[in-house]
Amino acid sequence: MAYRDAPTRTVDVGDVTYAYRELGPKGGIPVVFLVHLAANLDNWDPRIVDAVAAHRHVIAFDNRGLGATTGSVPTDVEAMTRDAVAFIRALGYQRVDLFGFSLGGMVAQELVVRHPELVRKLVLTGTGPKGASMDAVSRVTFYDIFRGAITRSDPKEFLFFGRDAQGRGAAREFMRRLEERSDRDKAVSLPAILRQLKAIKAWGRSAPHDLSTVRQPTLIANGDNDRMVDSALSGELQRRIDGSELIIYPNSGHGGIFQYHEKFAPALVGFLADSGEEL
Repeated sequence: MAYRDAPTRTVDVGDVTYAYRELGPKGGIPVVFLVHLAANLDNWDPRIVDAVAAHRHVIAFDNRGLGATTGSVPTDVEAMTRDAVAFIRALGYQRVDLFGFSLGGMVAQELVVRHPELVRKLVLTGTGPKGASMDAVSRVTFYDIFRGAITRSDPKEFLFFGRDAQGRGAAREFMRRLEERSDRDKAVSLPAILRQLKAIKAWGRSAPHDLSTVRQPTLIANGDNDRMVDSALSGELQRRIDGSELIIYPNSGHGGIFQYHEKFAPALVGFLADSGEEL
């Protein structure tokens, strides 16, 4: 099964009904995908999802108040993290690999610090550490929403990719991949995005985590010109997490892993491969 064909399922946790999709071989430790700002289940690059799902059980979900998941979007990353933990445990898992992109990478960091026993491996892409200023995220987001509106384009074409020929081409290809699925998730509302932006700003202004406590194998990746979350913060994450690996893709921005999906997907699959540990 390909991601474009994976059915949308639901699970109830308290008063929240979570929407999720899963694919790939079941059994062992699943890979949980934590999605980015303003995103729902339809925003994962199917080339990356399918590459991982060829080897591992993949689970992607809409956090509270996003897409088809009920409830209100939290205004702090800590609450988003509690929701992610509740969702994972509701599916019956005691250990997972985490793949977080952008805001999802912030949730992944919060989760591994608060619940290290729940995480085997960690993937952080297009993100930065707690306490590093994230104020640029709101400014860039609003500016690129405006640019998208006046050009009748999806804002992700501006937010994720450069505006040279290579970036524009990568943006068009990425959007075509996202449109492969016909059964669409519920769109994310502007009020939901504003609540997410509030959470990101507060997280960036909070006291930093001591990431030296992270013992899980960690892969970090980004483009070399991320306008949303400064690319230098990926290097800062590598410095703070002992033994972590860093990949920086050239001439690319926040969506570098999507622009270079043909390189990133096999690197991700290799990193997530079992290292001989019992699953």
